[in-house]
Amino acid sequence: MVWAATAHLDLTIHRNGTVQEIGPVTVVMSALFADLAGWALLTLLERFTSRPRRNRTITATTALLLSLTGPLTQATNLTTTPTLISMHLVVATVLIPSLARTSRS
Repeated sequence: MVWAATAHLDLTIHRNGTVQEIGPVTVVMSALFADLAGWALLTLLERFTSRPRRNRTITATTALLLSLTGPLTQATNLTTTPTLISMHLVVATVLIPSLARTSRS
């Protein structure tokens, strides 16, 4: 939804000394990676810890906060920062609770 509302914006970041455009493929692949990493983490936590849901939620929230440093430090313009932060928050708002519901308590 955020992507559709901001598709007309020039979303670019500084990465490794170059300017990189953030397009729909980058957004989808990043969200998919976050989902798969969260699922893998939850699987490991269910196997090796007594409170997997709580541990995964804490880890996922910490990962979200760390991921926000990217838009805050690498954005090339003032529209990129809030747009990318919004995308990070939307993905986290969907993934964190949905994976928590699927885990054993």
